[in-house]
Amino acid sequence: MPTLILVRHGRSTANTSGVLAGRTPGVQLDERGAAQAAGLPGRLAGLPLVAAVSSPLQRCRQTLQPLLDARPGLPLHTEDGLSECDYGDWSGRKLAELSDEPLMSVVQQHPSAAAFPGGESMRAMQNRAVDAVRAWNARIEAEYGEDAVYVLCSHGDIIKAVVADALGMHLDLFQRIHVDPCSVTAIRYTRLRPFLLRLGDTGDLAGLAPREQGLGADATPADDADHGSHAQVGGGAGAP
Repeated sequence: MPTLILVRHGRSTANTSGVLAGRTPGVQLDERGAAQAAGLPGRLAGLPLVAAVSSPLQRCRQTLQPLLDARPGLPLHTEDGLSECDYGDWSGRKLAELSDEPLMSVVQQHPSAAAFPGGESMRAMQNRAVDAVRAWNARIEAEYGEDAVYVLCSHGDIIKAVVADALGMHLDLFQRIHVDPCSVTAIRYTRLRPFLLRLGDTGDLAGLAPREQGLGADATPADDADHGSHAQVGGGAGAP
């Protein structure tokens, strides 16, 4: 199945002001976030991307825009299932204020039991995000083949929830995962299980490009750990 390149949006005005943005309209990239987005095409230059998928929120679309400008033929799709968590009544409030709310301890230590007043539960957030990713994996594979690579721009909690699912982690452990603004997380999905290739990476990404299989005439892609479902014992040799 395809390789998914998950990009968290660049730093936003809400990030710098300490506000929980949620789905509040009008939240844009700040100056540093715009610079991070401008660097994304260079970081992804070695990857044969077949499509881009974005959360509907403005900060994600802004993050992908330089990449789309650099690759005029790259199709862009919007996916509501990858939108930010609906924080309900917490949206637009200062994080410093929310730290004193009793629910914050649940969000941090037992997120599977957390439901935001007037919003959604964290379990619902993970379920719809994972469902969206799985649906896009199937669509991309059907249109472009099992070695396709595509990029999806979303939000911190969404990416953490998708990573937790890929790792087989309970949602209650997902707060142990951290992804910086405009960082790249890469997951290669296979028939039997996903492989986490990068987590919160802010450096060079050329090693994520599909490799030549190098298989014998009688071999199948499943015989190669890079294309099949076998973990590389000892960690493997890494990118050439």
